[in-house]
Amino acid sequence: MTLASLLTIGLAGCANMSVQGLFSHYSAGLAESRSLAQQGAFSQAIDALPAGAGGEVLDELERSRFALLAGDNAQTREALDLADLAVKEQANQAAIQISEGFNQVGALATNDNMLTYVAPSYELGFLHLYLIRSYLEQGDLQGALVEVRRAKQIQEEAKKLRDKELTLAEESAHENGISDNVGAILSRYPDAGSTLGAVQNAYLFYLSALLYDAEGNENSAFIDYNRALAVAPDNQYVAEAAMRIASKQRRKNDLTLLERKYGDYSPPAKGSAKLVVLAEDGWVDPRLGWRLPLWLTDNNGNVESHTLALPYYAKQREMQPLSFSLDGKTIRLDALADVNAMARHALNEAMPGMAVRQILRVVAKNEFHKSISKNDESGLGSLLTSVYNAVSEQPDTRSWQTLPARASLYSGYMRPGQHELKINGKTITVNLTPERTTLLWLSTASGEVVDWQGTLGGV
Repeated sequence: MTLASLLTIGLAGCANMSVQGLFSHYSAGLAESRSLAQQGAFSQAIDALPAGAGGEVLDELERSRFALLAGDNAQTREALDLADLAVKEQANQAAIQISEGFNQVGALATNDNMLTYVAPSYELGFLHLYLIRSYLEQGDLQGALVEVRRAKQIQEEAKKLRDKELTLAEESAHENGISDNVGAILSRYPDAGSTLGAVQNAYLFYLSALLYDAEGNENSAFIDYNRALAVAPDNQYVAEAAMRIASKQRRKNDLTLLERKYGDYSPPAKGSAKLVVLAEDGWVDPRLGWRLPLWLTDNNGNVESHTLALPYYAKQREMQPLSFSLDGKTIRLDALADVNAMARHALNEAMPGMAVRQILRVVAKNEFHKSISKNDESGLGSLLTSVYNAVSEQPDTRSWQTLPARASLYSGYMRPGQHELKINGKTITVNLTPERTTLLWLSTASGEVVDWQGTLGGV
């Protein structure tokens, strides 16, 4: 078999394969687009997105977020709908997708970038979060609530898929006698931590509670406010929302417990208006390439040195709390969601499967190299397969890299009418309606402020 035939097998193994995925990795290909977005050039960032690099789901997720920041509502919704459709199609083939990485010839001949990208649950949560926002922009509260319910269901299904993948990875490692090697890799892998905020999305919980609240469904709102509070226990604004419903519904025990931790509850003045500010800032960290040595014993008892290429995240940078000026008064926002922590946790969950595939791939490539070298008098075939094996081993750095680094929240009651909010040098006039909630969504990712506001139901 020649190098050309090996490459043919690899490319035939996956219709989504790109040259970039074969000899480079996703984060490197997205660098130019991210750089443009950080300068606020969102339309140009869309044009610079590498076509086909992430597959049907990831390509559209990246495009949707840039389009949203560019204020292109039509393109945002189109991209979100296409990503949503691709996710649905994937769900119908879930069993096939899970096992393909351990069995697919093409993947073992090249790298994990050959495999269909399956979005982790936190990315699916943001897909539906932005679909919710799209419905709100259209004034469709019921459509937004349908997305709330779908988001919960799809994230649960995604978790089951990850659990099944982990089980298959363990079984494959055991069957191939590489469990110790996998353990050695994981013992050296940077840990993302296991806080609840890295697993669940308080941003989505709070937004769903806010919409249930607007609909008048106080029971569901109370449940989701408390879910958000469990994930973001230091968020005073979420606590106040939970206390308000506990007070209205005469949940004395719940109110007492909440007041013990967050202070006495004071109901809003009659006729007041509510302002909710959801602020996104920063950019989620990209996955980087991590190479580490691995020693394996071949069939003849010889110990051979190999190099693995795996994705990892650099040490997380501390971010300062956000604040803004409201009618001349400085207001702080409380942290609601740490997207970097979610991304790290998702990679930690996926790492056992990645490690198993890496080791199986190293073994397969090495055996192929030996078979070529055995009858290669010129040495050219051996050299070419050696070079191919090295350059085609690329880390799978695919992830939704245009997401924000975090989301923060402010919520307060004020007199109805116009109010002036200033953030990052931009002045935004906020219009508040009596007995209604005004939602102001902000993004400060590029230094420039992108904003949208709309009026919801009761306060």
